[in-house]
Amino acid sequence: MEYKNLKKGDKILTKQLGTPISGELLESPKQGKGLKNIVLIFSNGEEIGMFSESGSIYARDILKVKNGDIWESVTNAPE
Repeated sequence: MEYKNLKKGDKILTKQLGTPISGELLESPKQGKGLKNIVLIFSNGEEIGMFSESGSIYARDILKVKNGDIWESVTNAPE
């Protein structure tokens, strides 16, 4: 799935903590006519023994998005 097609509420896998963990987008990556380089997510840090909390991450740290019952790779994220 392309980065520009992500939307608020999507379930995602991210790598910002070094190990892939699940989370949820708290805002849409679309900004006017462009795309955000940094997005707000809720990260499930308890999966790796850390705190679960909201925070901003780089778009390039989003690995996959859940589409139905399958995980799709995210492509074309801005650097």
